[in-house]
Amino acid sequence: MIDYVTISDLGVIEHAELPLNAGLNVVTGETGAGKTMVVTALGLLLGARAEASAIRSGAPQAVVDAGITVPAGHRCVDLAREAGAWLQIPGDAAEAEPADAEPADAKPADTETSADPESVDHAAQPDQAGEVEILLGRTLSAKGRSRASLSGRNVPIALLGEIGSSLVTVHGQSDQLRLRSAVAQRRALDRYAGDEFAQQLAAYKQKFTGYQVKVAELEEITTNERERRREAEQLQLALEQIDAVEPLPGEDHELKTESLKLENVESLREAARSAQLSLSGPDAAEALGDVPHAVALVESATIALAAVQDQDKELGEIAEQISSVSSLLNDAASELGIYAAHLDESGPERLAAVHQRRADLERLIRLYGPDIDAVLTWAQEARVRLHNLQSDTDRIEELGAEIDELQARLWTEAEELRRRRSQAGEQLGAAVGEELAALAMPRARMVIEVAATAELGPEGADTVAMLLAPHPGADPLPLGKGASGGELSRVMLALEVVLAEGSDTETFIFDEVDAGVGGKAAVQIGRRLAMLAKHRQVIVVTHLPQVAAYAQNHIRVFKSSVRDDSASGGFTASDVTALDEEQRVSELARMLAGQEDSESARAHARELISGAAAL
Repeated sequence: MIDYVTISDLGVIEHAELPLNAGLNVVTGETGAGKTMVVTALGLLLGARAEASAIRSGAPQAVVDAGITVPAGHRCVDLAREAGAWLQIPGDAAEAEPADAEPADAKPADTETSADPESVDHAAQPDQAGEVEILLGRTLSAKGRSRASLSGRNVPIALLGEIGSSLVTVHGQSDQLRLRSAVAQRRALDRYAGDEFAQQLAAYKQKFTGYQVKVAELEEITTNERERRREAEQLQLALEQIDAVEPLPGEDHELKTESLKLENVESLREAARSAQLSLSGPDAAEALGDVPHAVALVESATIALAAVQDQDKELGEIAEQISSVSSLLNDAASELGIYAAHLDESGPERLAAVHQRRADLERLIRLYGPDIDAVLTWAQEARVRLHNLQSDTDRIEELGAEIDELQARLWTEAEELRRRRSQAGEQLGAAVGEELAALAMPRARMVIEVAATAELGPEGADTVAMLLAPHPGADPLPLGKGASGGELSRVMLALEVVLAEGSDTETFIFDEVDAGVGGKAAVQIGRRLAMLAKHRQVIVVTHLPQVAAYAQNHIRVFKSSVRDDSASGGFTASDVTALDEEQRVSELARMLAGQEDSESARAHARELISGAAAL
């Protein structure tokens, strides 16, 4: 439930605090005093869209705060914790912190415009065992910016809406228009049908979504058949071209290396021969005379040390190193000779073949990828796509069979949904009729018509229409045609009272839903709101004294002229106060006769309060 709301610089309200109780809270006041701003403030805390025009004239920003108390296991507590909100949860020591502490990384919602701490002192403490208080905050800037906070943390505004939707149901005069829509009527009936029906409807929706996916796929295949055939032909030609070349992974890079080698064969062979000559000298067949070479020089060093290496250990180790060098030099000279010989075997024919192969690969690379590996990857994906395109006929038959099977199953489930809706509609119509009888429409009849449709839809295969026959002999007509504004108010209230029995909503807010109603009907509306308030918190903005008489907590919004130094001479501001018993009598007298000091009006007011107390 909502414990309190503080409002600063919103509309004509300069600063006010609304203390709210668990029962029926009634907000009254003269026209233009700012009663609507109370509902606007609550809407802002529940994630409603912010308008800069709602800020009081001359104020830089408007601030709205509220404290709500919920059970520790409520879903919105989990939402708040996930958002990093600072909470004190009974039995959860990890969450407990001093009430005056502030998390190190917390950023206050608005340190400049928070409500005066001397006038409001609401610590984030659980009201009683098993309950948690969550603080909601909303700041509107005159520059158009809006911020939301949740127990000391800045949060997305949408999170306030998510929390609010699980706690509060708001009804205003605009909801009467929504009640006329087929969508709202279907939702109301489905809500009444209960949790088991909701699970069945969710399962149907999931199957219907899968059905739509398959229908869309079949339409895509059949509608774009010509384009798909053209795509298949292009893929087939491309794959034939790639298969004719038969590229190998990394082949383009290997051929590039080989081509570079073949193009420089003479310089490579000359370098190899020269290095071999320096290492091992000329072959026996070559008459180059006594040419010094590395192998011979190292062997001379080995011979020189051989005679004395046993006489000194250090010199022996050096001799072993030189011997190893001699082996390495001989091996290197041999490999250089083999390398040069192989170069002699690779002629211009191999170079021409390499160039031709590279040209073939380059054509593929220009068309299908930056290198041969990318070309091969593209070809692999293209084969899969080609297979899918070529198997369209089989896929069409397969999809057709799956769609037929799903459609038959959906029709069966849709018929069951319609049967259960019809059953729930009869029960809801009877229950609403009983409530309307108590709301001074004793012979009104609510008819909920569930009609079959020719096609499946996401909600089933039916339409829902709420019809009202306000008196005997009248044909039931749609709510938009057969009900006045006052009758719609009573129908909506009757629906809410009936639906509240199966609802987990903690708070109901009604904004002048009693418009167009008076006399005995007004008394019955007050009585019904009071009955609803026995199980839920109810907040009502009303202009009817018959409704206000049932209040357990009566709040009055009043306006006064406040002077300033501007040329305009002043501005209008409103304040809010909770009324005691005598003040309630005065307020009801004002609402009855416009004269709070009239003895006859005050007597009538006491009579209304006394009658309401007998409920």
